[in-house]
Amino acid sequence: MGNDNIARKDIRKDGAVGNPLADGPVSGKRKTFSILAPFKSIRTSMICWFSLLIVITLFIFSLISINYTEETVMSNSIEYTTGLIRQVNRDIDTYIGYMENVSDMVVNGGDVQKYFFSAMDEESKTELYRRIVTQFNTVVETRQDISNIGVVMPDGRHIINDGSDTVNRNIRTQDVEWYTEAMARTDSVLTASHVQHVIRNNYKWVVTLSKGIVNPRTGENEGVFFIDLNYKLLKDLCENNSLAAGSYVFIIDESGKIIYHPKQQLLYSGLKKEKTQEVLACGKNYFVIDEGEESRLYTVSVSENTGWRVVGVAHLSELLRNRKETQKLYILTAALLFLAAIVLATLLAEGITRPIKELKNSMQEVEKGKFEEIDAGRMPDNEIGSLGKSFNLMMVRIRQLMAQNTYEQEQKRKSELKALRSQINPHFLYNTLDSIIWMAEGGKKKEVVLMTSALARLLRQSISNDNERIPLEREVEYARSYLTIQGMRYKDKLEYEIEVDDDIRREPVINLILQPLVENAIYHGIKYKGTRGLIRITGHGKGDRIILKVIDNGIGMDEKTRKGIFEKSKASEGKNGVGVYNVQTRLRLYYGEPWGLAFESVPGEGTTAILTIPRAFGKEEGGEISSSEKR
Repeated sequence: MGNDNIARKDIRKDGAVGNPLADGPVSGKRKTFSILAPFKSIRTSMICWFSLLIVITLFIFSLISINYTEETVMSNSIEYTTGLIRQVNRDIDTYIGYMENVSDMVVNGGDVQKYFFSAMDEESKTELYRRIVTQFNTVVETRQDISNIGVVMPDGRHIINDGSDTVNRNIRTQDVEWYTEAMARTDSVLTASHVQHVIRNNYKWVVTLSKGIVNPRTGENEGVFFIDLNYKLLKDLCENNSLAAGSYVFIIDESGKIIYHPKQQLLYSGLKKEKTQEVLACGKNYFVIDEGEESRLYTVSVSENTGWRVVGVAHLSELLRNRKETQKLYILTAALLFLAAIVLATLLAEGITRPIKELKNSMQEVEKGKFEEIDAGRMPDNEIGSLGKSFNLMMVRIRQLMAQNTYEQEQKRKSELKALRSQINPHFLYNTLDSIIWMAEGGKKKEVVLMTSALARLLRQSISNDNERIPLEREVEYARSYLTIQGMRYKDKLEYEIEVDDDIRREPVINLILQPLVENAIYHGIKYKGTRGLIRITGHGKGDRIILKVIDNGIGMDEKTRKGIFEKSKASEGKNGVGVYNVQTRLRLYYGEPWGLAFESVPGEGTTAILTIPRAFGKEEGGEISSSEKR
């Protein structure tokens, strides 16, 4: 016989490993997103979303328009300033070209070479000197852009302007940059702006063009011809332009030296710096220096003749000075369009939602139990109108279906309970009665009394009890009676243990949930075991749940059989007990998801049926257990 010890403590406190039912129900609802969710009114939702759409559209339109306007203004400004800078560059090239022509005329004319390198009498030499001076003086007087013109020889001989100007005795011409470069080269040399200090008492800001004079007898440069371009000419050319206010033009040579700058004194004193390296590195004809409010546009024009770079500098704030007014105009236009769109959106939303609102009012009346027909004549001839016309018939049908469904569910639950109660195997009854007869014939009165008493209790609870909920201890006693009979039938082949904590014994449970699990353990686990089998029933509380287990050390199940144990088709085919499927179905109907059964099994070692239900479920509806449910 089985060991009938009732434990006062929880044998397995950890529950079933890997079983979600043993750890309690999983709560939570699946959330879905809807654009209408933040608002209770469809009309409000439509107005808000229409408004948002309009705002986004207007914002994108305004942004594109403002950017396009700025880009257009910038493009036009670049094109305009580039044209002006190119014109300045052409004018400078024209003057430099004139100076080179004068230089070629003097150097290659022959008079200078004859005067300085040929032997002649004093009268001829004086006549030639006068001709050269007259030529130089004519150039200086007729061209306001030329400050000085002259020839300087290494031995100190010179002819400058009208012949009255002399060389500064404190300056060695061999130390002057434009002189040394001209002596070393065969082409013209163009210097950066500087103070002409070679001529005595003639300290003007000039740009010097110099060229070596070749001695016909030696073929070497033995003198230098120079022309000083008036610095004021560069200033006038660079300042007489139509650039924006605050803009300016400067000129640099190929090495980055400043030829002209309106603030040249500040540059020389180090109080101002210019972007000469950026100008030299510029691959296009313009670039932008981004310095916030001081952002500037640089346009560059490179001379093919001199290699000079004429650079125009314009402040973006001046080029785009009307930007704020343009932005205000766009914003004002967008605001007016927005207000007009809101009015139209409100009228449109009102027209669309009016029939829906009327249908909603009718549905609220239905919620109160009034199933009057909706006045479909006020509905538009569209989907909403069709919905309104069908609503009344649908409500009537729903009421009928609800009543019918309530009745059928109630009958189904009652019939399932009756069916389960009637599932006591007839062979089990026949075999039990045969065992009683056999023990009576053998004179085993004590065993006869024990088995007959257990069978009586089993039949009484199975047949006579109409209550759906009973205390857990009565369900345990029912399972004990069943195990008592089976233990006496199988004699030394079956033992059982029941260990249920006292604190859950009075908890209400639906009846006939343990016996089918015990029966399943015997007929599908212990029966085919070659040695003695053991069935343990344990129960304990864990938080807000009750965990009951029916554990056997039978033959166990493989994974495929375990996964299919709740399939109705397999249950009907006899692959597992019908009672197991019935118990799971009733638990889910009564308690809901995810309460119910779960199985753990190891082939050759046994199976554990784990039953998880909520604690004190239904006390609010049903109150305490009725006296008819108490022993």
